[in-house]
Amino acid sequence: MDAMIEVRHLTRRFGPVTAVDDVSFSVRRGEVLGFLGPNGAGKSTTMKVITGFLAPSSGTAVICGADIVGDPIAAKRHIGYLPEGAPAYPDMTALSFLRFIARIRGFEGEDAKKRIELAVKRTALESVLAQSIDTLSKGFKRRVGLAQALLHDPDVLILDEPTDGLDPNQKHEVRTLITELAPAKAIIISTHILEEVDAVCTRATIIARGRLLADGTPGELEARSRHHNAIRLAIAGEAPDAVTALLRLPGVQSVEPVEDLEGAGFMVFPREGRPIVAEVTDLVRTAGWPIAGIRVERGRLDDVFRAITAKAA
Repeated sequence: MDAMIEVRHLTRRFGPVTAVDDVSFSVRRGEVLGFLGPNGAGKSTTMKVITGFLAPSSGTAVICGADIVGDPIAAKRHIGYLPEGAPAYPDMTALSFLRFIARIRGFEGEDAKKRIELAVKRTALESVLAQSIDTLSKGFKRRVGLAQALLHDPDVLILDEPTDGLDPNQKHEVRTLITELAPAKAIIISTHILEEVDAVCTRATIIARGRLLADGTPGELEARSRHHNAIRLAIAGEAPDAVTALLRLPGVQSVEPVEDLEGAGFMVFPREGRPIVAEVTDLVRTAGWPIAGIRVERGRLDDVFRAITAKAA
């Protein structure tokens, strides 16, 4: 299936500062792309250029076949955009704001009413519809912004920090909604919250200093972590130094002590991420150690994120 979002050599400069530097990627229907990076990495600027709020210095983005530079109106019809901060008219009520957005989108009468009702239900705004937006909590303001992005049922969703300001229950609800919407859409989520990737994303990219530095599934990125295939081991009643010495097996890169309530804790790191569970369990049986716990680590995205972004700093 062809990509619904194609970002082609996108660059955006602000005077002498290059905020986005020759970024290219694509997103297909059914994909949820986590656009990760530290604060100031260029995430929000990239989102603004993709959605036509900022003109690129060079390059372009193509949305469902429409070029955001050459045919911006056609491209924007396909986009639902939740910008950073979700700006709205503070003196409007949540309901009047959504009615206003419906009119802008060209919906009237019963069609507009049904679309608003669905957006309100999806974002759980029923209890605050009559309140002016300036009286809402940060979380509810964010949900109003999400509702307006969903109102026209777009093919493409561009969500900049969609769970910012939400409590844990609200975050769960929004992530569930994104998962439900994903099969029919192409979605980009800009975030610096790594748990967002595990929760909803099928792919992740990492950007730093305006450049795209990594792209892959969460599992592929986690496999680049030093914790990938590492063994966390807890042993009761054994001398830590003696255990550490025996754990220095051919496939083991290093052994580090860790806190563990069930016994002496060790993190056993493999060479080049190779599986070492068979080596370690064979040693445990041979040594007759009383095991309080053993777990194979899958890898940690925060390791990879820090390693990649630190190199770019």
